[in-house]
Amino acid sequence: MSGTPAAEVEIDEKLVRALLREQHADLAELHLELLDAGWDNAMFRLGDAYTVRLPRRLVAAKLLLNEQTWLPSLAPNLPLPIPSPVRVGLPNHSYPWKWSVLPWLPGHAANEEPPCSDQALVFGHFLRALHRLAPSDAPVNEVRGCPLAHRAGGVSARIEQLKASNSGLAPEIEIAWHDGLKAPASQRACWLHGDLHARNVLVENGRISAIIDWGDITSGDVATDLAGIWALFEDAEARCDALTAYGADAAEIARGRAWAVNFGTILLLTGLVDNPRHAAMGADTLRRVVEDVSEKS
Repeated sequence: MSGTPAAEVEIDEKLVRALLREQHADLAELHLELLDAGWDNAMFRLGDAYTVRLPRRLVAAKLLLNEQTWLPSLAPNLPLPIPSPVRVGLPNHSYPWKWSVLPWLPGHAANEEPPCSDQALVFGHFLRALHRLAPSDAPVNEVRGCPLAHRAGGVSARIEQLKASNSGLAPEIEIAWHDGLKAPASQRACWLHGDLHARNVLVENGRISAIIDWGDITSGDVATDLAGIWALFEDAEARCDALTAYGADAAEIARGRAWAVNFGTILLLTGLVDNPRHAAMGADTLRRVVEDVSEKS
């Protein structure tokens, strides 16, 4: 399995400064520094109040448009801050895609500063507020929110790859995956974040402070986002509290664990190539799934 995709455009401080001077001159002389570059976007801190988010691949440029279109209407109805754009940047001769200026949201990624157990209730209530029925023109993502059967080929291949590796794979992972496949499918298309791993949840002093990186925003099965419970919470009781606060039924829980297997195997295998941080996140997610399946049986 391949690792982090290569950037299709080189993004550095010089480029970002030039874009700001051309399009948002009032912000152009604020302090600017690179924060991070993930699979899809580069992020820069801009002064004390802003960040700049720029796609580094064409596929991400299309996803950023969904953030710019939908986050402003979602943000007022959610109980946690999200990075709704405050300015929109346009392509020019040196950069081919739209980009965003976002509010600065404090906190550290949850894999670096895990949330306290009591934040499970906060997270469950956030998901409940987010997961209302999406309009017919909401984005559709082929690999998020879809029926689990659509992911079966990839997940099965990753499971076999991990089983054949030196570290092996606990049998509970296959049990969780197949339980999810057998569970009744969702009949509702709700708003989803779509990528609720630990890097996309910010924590400050043990409290969840923001939910970031909405590039995969889509409509579909809420269980996709329930997977974030296994990505975030170390304590089994906290995971149960999150599911209770959300009001998840047995089918949603089974599908949520299966989605956690999907995300966990992706993070682990791609992370083993070139990103130890992702590998650790994937391993943590899978270990928590194993604990809950073992407890259930």
